[in-house]
Amino acid sequence: MAWQPEPQALTQLAKCLRDSLSGHDVQAQKQAEQMLRSAKANPDMNNYLVYLCITPDPVNGMSPDTYHAARSAAAIMLKNNVKVSFKSIPEASKTYIKSHVLHGLQDRNTQIRNYIGNVVTEVVRQGGILGWPQVLPDLVALVGNESGHTSPEAQDGAMGALNKICEDNRRALDQEYQTQRPLAYLLPKLVEFTRSENPKVRGRALATINVFLTEPIALTVRENVNEILPEIVRLATDSNDDVRRFVCRSFALLADALPEVLVPHVEGIVDYTLSQQKDAQNQELALDAAEFFFEASSNASLKGALGPYLSKIVPVLLDCMIYSEDDQVRLESENEDAEEEDEAKDIKPQFATSKTSRTDAGATDANGQTKPTANGFAYEDDLSDGEVEDDDDFDEIDPEEEWNLRKCSAASLDSLAGFFHGAVFKEVLPWLIENLKHKDWQNREAAVLTLGAIGPGCMDDIAPHLSELIPYLLSLLQDQMPVVRQITCWSLSRYAEWAAHDSNAPKQQFFEPIMEGLLQRMLDNNKKVQESAASAFASLEEKAGKELAPYCTVILQQFVKCFNKYKDKNMYILYDCVQTLAEHASPTLAKPENVTLLMPAMIERWQKVQDQSREMFPLLECLSFVATALGQEFAPYAQPLFMRCIKLLQHNLEDGMAAEQSYLDTPDKDFLVTSLDLLSSIIQALDEARSTELAATAQPNMFELLAYCMRDGNNDVRQSAYALLGDCAIYIFSQLQPYLPELMKILIAQLDLSQTTDDPETAFRVINNACWSCGEIAMRQKEGMTPFVEELLTRLAFIMFSKDVPESLNENAAIALGRLGIGCHKQLAPHLANFAPPFLQSMQKVGWTDEKGHAYKGFVNVVLDNPQALESCLIDFLTEMANAPGVFLTGMQDDGPLHGFERVLAQYKQMIGDNFDNYLHNLPPMQEQALRQLYTF
Repeated sequence: MAWQPEPQALTQLAKCLRDSLSGHDVQAQKQAEQMLRSAKANPDMNNYLVYLCITPDPVNGMSPDTYHAARSAAAIMLKNNVKVSFKSIPEASKTYIKSHVLHGLQDRNTQIRNYIGNVVTEVVRQGGILGWPQVLPDLVALVGNESGHTSPEAQDGAMGALNKICEDNRRALDQEYQTQRPLAYLLPKLVEFTRSENPKVRGRALATINVFLTEPIALTVRENVNEILPEIVRLATDSNDDVRRFVCRSFALLADALPEVLVPHVEGIVDYTLSQQKDAQNQELALDAAEFFFEASSNASLKGALGPYLSKIVPVLLDCMIYSEDDQVRLESENEDAEEEDEAKDIKPQFATSKTSRTDAGATDANGQTKPTANGFAYEDDLSDGEVEDDDDFDEIDPEEEWNLRKCSAASLDSLAGFFHGAVFKEVLPWLIENLKHKDWQNREAAVLTLGAIGPGCMDDIAPHLSELIPYLLSLLQDQMPVVRQITCWSLSRYAEWAAHDSNAPKQQFFEPIMEGLLQRMLDNNKKVQESAASAFASLEEKAGKELAPYCTVILQQFVKCFNKYKDKNMYILYDCVQTLAEHASPTLAKPENVTLLMPAMIERWQKVQDQSREMFPLLECLSFVATALGQEFAPYAQPLFMRCIKLLQHNLEDGMAAEQSYLDTPDKDFLVTSLDLLSSIIQALDEARSTELAATAQPNMFELLAYCMRDGNNDVRQSAYALLGDCAIYIFSQLQPYLPELMKILIAQLDLSQTTDDPETAFRVINNACWSCGEIAMRQKEGMTPFVEELLTRLAFIMFSKDVPESLNENAAIALGRLGIGCHKQLAPHLANFAPPFLQSMQKVGWTDEKGHAYKGFVNVVLDNPQALESCLIDFLTEMANAPGVFLTGMQDDGPLHGFERVLAQYKQMIGDNFDNYLHNLPPMQEQALRQLYTF
C-alpha cells in the first residue's frame, strides 16, 4: 500500500511550519523551530514535507494564506534536508520524493512551482544524473504537453525546473555515461521548446540553451551550433521582450565562447543588437543587447569584423552613455554629505590577499590581478588587489555601483578605441564637439566619460587637442554637479601615464595640474567625489611610478588632511593611495620630513580601529607597504604595531579553536593573513638587533603562534605564515633556530602535492612559499639540516619531477634542494644521478639571482662528492656554467658558485685527462669560449 500521511501529524506539522515563519510571535516561532528539529528524527519527515508541497488544498483549520506559508516553509525545509543529509534519507523516502514531487510543478502558484524546482534540482545535484534517470524525460513530457492535458502553469514549472537542473549540472549533463550524453537527448528538446506557443517556455528554453553556451562551451552544443544558430536567429523577431533579451544574450555568449561562428553573420547581428539597444523603454533588453558589443569588442577575431560598422555602432554607444531621466532626477538630489557618518551597510567588506607569495623562483611578491568590474564612476575596478566587492551581504545596492547600459557601452567604446584607434576617434569627434560644453550636465558628463573611455586607445589623435582639453577638464572639477566632478576625476586619471611620461608633455603644463586637481577633489564635500578622486589618484600613482618622488611631501600633506576628514568608507581607498605611494616613492617617503607627516596620521587611525573591525585588513596591508618603504625610519613606530599583530594572531587563533569545538562561526582568517604580513614587513624593515628584540619580547611567543598558522586549514594563512618563516630565517635566524625541530616537521608535511586537490592555485602558492622558506633555512642551518635531509629530498624531488604543477614550483623546489647541498651534500651525493636531470632542467629556466647562485653553490658540493653520477647530464651542467654572467659570479664572491664551478672543472679535467679539451667541443662554440674565459681550470 502506498504511503499516506497521518492527518493529525500532517496538521501539526503544517502549523509548526507556518509558525516557524511567524516573525510577529517570537515565542511561537521558537517553539515551532524546536518541534521541527525534533521532527527531523521521524523517518517519514521528508514524505510529509513532499505531501504538503504538492497538495494545494489547505489542511484543517488553516486559511489559504497561512497554508501557503506552510507549504513554502515545507519546500524550503525539504530542499535543505536533501542538501545536507541526502545520503542518510531512507531509500523508501527518496523513492517517494522522486515519484511525487514533480506534481508540485503543476501548482497554480508561481512561488510554489519555483520552490519545487529548487527541490528537484537539489535531488539531482546530490544524487547525480544517473540517480534519477527518469527526471529529464518526465520534465520534457510536461513541457512538451505529451499527454495533451498539461496546463500552461505545469509547462512553465517544468521548464523552470529543467533550467535549474541545467544551471546546476551543466558539466555533468555533457559527460558520457555508457557512450551517451544526457545533453545529446536534451538539446533537441530544448530547441523544440523554443517554438512553443507559451512565451515563458520559449524564453526559458533559450535561457537554458544559453547555459551551455557559457565558456567553456558544452561539447554537445559546439557539435550542433550550426543547427542551433538558425533557431536563435528565428527568435530574434519574437514579440516577447524576454525572448529577445535571451536572443541578445545568446549572441553575447557566442561572441565570447565561439566568435568564429558569428563572423559570417556579423552585419545582421550588429543591426539587430543595435535596434534592441535603442529600446529606451526596456533597459534590461538594451543592456543585454549592449553586452554583445562588450563581448565582441573584447575578442580579437570578432573585434576586427566590427570595423565596417563603426559608423553605426559608435553613435549608439555614445547615446547610451547619457544618464537616463530617472538617474538624472536621482543624481540631482544629491548634496554635500562629507560630514555625515557612514552606516555599516554602506561599507563593502574587505578581503585580504597575502603580499608575500613566492610564485616565481627568486621572487618576493606576486599579487594577482582581479578582473575589472563596475564601480561608481566609470566601468573599471579601481579597488586595490585584495579588495573584493560583494553585494550579497547588503539589502540596498547603490545604483551607481551596478553594471548597467551606460557602463557597458563605455567599456565597449574603450575596447573598440584600443583596437581601431583613429577610426573610432573620427566617429566620436562630432559628438564630442556637440556635447563637451553642452548646457545640460548629463551631456557634459557623458562627453567626459567618452574622453576617458577613448583616451588610451586614441592617444595619438587626442594628444594634439590636450592643451585645450586638459584645462577644460580641470575646470569641470569645480562643476556644481557632484557626478560631473566624479567622472572628471576618472577621466583625468586615464591621461596620467601620458602626462607623467610623454616627452612632449611638460609636467608643469599637464602632470602637475592633474595631480593637484585630483588632490584637491580628494577633499570634496561630497563623499562620492572624494571616493572617485582618491581612486583616480591611486591610478595616477600607479602610472606615474617614480615620477611621484619630487611631489611626495605635497601629496602627503593632502593625505593627512584626508585622514582628518574622511569617514569610514573612503578611508579604505585612502589606504590604497598611501600603499601605492609607498610602493613607488619609497626612498623619498623615508625622508624624516615625510615620515613625520605620514606616521602620526596613520598611528592615530590605528589607535581608533577596533581589533574586530574589517577596516583592520586594509590598514594592516597598507602599513606593511609603509614599513617596507620606510625601512629603519619605521623603528620608532614598530613596537606597538608588532605587539598588536601578535595579539591579533593570539585572539583569532583562540577564537578559531573555540569555534571548532562549539560549532560557532569561524573567525575571519584575514586577521591572521594581514597580521602575519605586517610582522614580515617589520622584520624586514628594521635592523637585526631591533627585529630580534621584538621577536624575543613578544608575548605569547611569536614562533609558537607561527607554528599554529603553518598548520591552519586556510591556504592564505599558510601562505603568509611560510613567508614569515622565510623572513625570520633571513633576518632573525638566531631567534628562529631553537624552534626549527618543530617547525621543520610542519614544513616537510606541507611539501605534499596531494594537498592541492581542493584549491590547486592557492595550494601551489603555499608550497612555493614552503620551498622558499626551506631554502632560506638550509642556507643558515647548514649541517643542522641533516635530520631532515632524507624526507626533504623525497618531497622536493617529487615536486621537481611533477609535470602537473606550475613551472615556478618546480624551480623553487630545485633551488631549495640546491641550497640544502650547502651543508648536507654528503647525504645528497648518493642520489645525485636521480635528481640531477630534473634539477638542471628546472634551474635553466631561472634567472641568475642570488638564490640561483646559492643553489648552485650547494649543488657543486654534491657533485664534488659524487662526480661520476653526473655523467649523463654533464654537458647540461657545463652549459649552465658557461651561461652564468661574469659580473654575477664575481659579485657574489664567496657566497656564490664561482670557486665551486672552478673546482668542478678541475675535477672533471683530472678525471677525463687529455681528452678534456676535446670533450668541451661538445658544447656550442659560444658556450665553450665563455667557459674558458670565465673560469680558471
